[in-house]
Amino acid sequence: MENADVRRAIEAVWRIESARLIAALARRVRDVGRAEELAQEALVTALEQWPRTGIPERPGAWLMTCARNRFIDQHRHARMASERHAALAHELEMDQEHSGGRIEEEADDAIGDDLLRLIFIACHPLLPTASRTALTLRLVAGLSTPEIARAFLTSEATVAQRIVRAKRTLSEAEVPFELPPPAELGERLGSVLEVVYLIFNEGYSATSGEDWTRPALCEEALRIGRILTGLAPQESEVHALVALMELQASRLRARCGPLGTPVLLMDQNRARWDRLLIHRGLLALARAEALAPEPGPYFLQAAIAACHARAAQPAETDWVSITGLYDQLARLTGSPVVELNRAVAVGMAYGPAAGLALTDTLISRGALADYHLLPSVRGDLYMRLGRYPEACAEFERAAELTRNAPERNLLKSRAAQCRAHATS
Repeated sequence: MENADVRRAIEAVWRIESARLIAALARRVRDVGRAEELAQEALVTALEQWPRTGIPERPGAWLMTCARNRFIDQHRHARMASERHAALAHELEMDQEHSGGRIEEEADDAIGDDLLRLIFIACHPLLPTASRTALTLRLVAGLSTPEIARAFLTSEATVAQRIVRAKRTLSEAEVPFELPPPAELGERLGSVLEVVYLIFNEGYSATSGEDWTRPALCEEALRIGRILTGLAPQESEVHALVALMELQASRLRARCGPLGTPVLLMDQNRARWDRLLIHRGLLALARAEALAPEPGPYFLQAAIAACHARAAQPAETDWVSITGLYDQLARLTGSPVVELNRAVAVGMAYGPAAGLALTDTLISRGALADYHLLPSVRGDLYMRLGRYPEACAEFERAAELTRNAPERNLLKSRAAQCRAHATS
């Protein structure tokens, strides 16, 4: 195997294993920042050794063993900074002897597994909400700082500072690696749901890279969401978020063509939608509705997804109902991204000119100046109006802004189509 192929394989392994690796290490060294450092050091070692020796049969276990050995060596051959570190090193040595470094066996507990503990620690009330989300995306989803910045619609420097400060705060406070007690569960649940949703979204529509989707992230977010329904069975928004993710995940197979090219919602082969996931999503939505006196943001988004799921053909989509749901969601959240989605719905229900007028308002506010989906939506609306030169310019602008390669290619293709229409 060529070195470039090995490197790509290592990157794929890291995407899959890093969260469990960091979570398992954090439980042992009791410091999420140090756990991430050890995991990164193991990755560096893999990058050095695997091109020569080949990728091991169980790469996750290899990384875990390497990280453990690194920690043990650091504290075996140096003077101990404290009795606490000496005890931790001894515990890891004993654990190494008994477990053989088998990381696969360390995430079997469905409710109290290390990954779930890691999320609740990253979402600790000591941290500001934005820092909780950024840290969890970093540790659990394995996202880079630029990817997190895109998710937050903020600068990379801001995200990097949040992550560094969050890890330092947790370390200095010696936050225990455990699930919160029942009395604290409610206050920490909201930020956990936000994090899980952002993880899912990164899998559903990757912000950068060579893949349009990252299904493994969607599966991980769904797994965590389902666990949360067991932890908080009376919380409507937990069930609503699971409903939303189930319904969205049902489209994953139809979102990509044979060569991984993006397929937009209205062009998808709905026979490829996963009917089991749709059924599960609709059941979760019904549970959420039964528990909530008033709809929350995840419930409204899940209800929108349900409208799409119930339409056997694109022409059967109830865009008027979707517009009404987006009206409620916009009032509830005040989010400019929701307003942009609302503009799409209005454009489908009442014509592209009405949707375009709403996007004009967003431009005047400047909230989505660097968000590639704003010019992408405008390009689609102009295209439907037959205003091909303006559509071409918008698609080209969107292609410049996106960092996802398949999406960029799609936007360039749409720009070319508009250019051809404009000159014909």
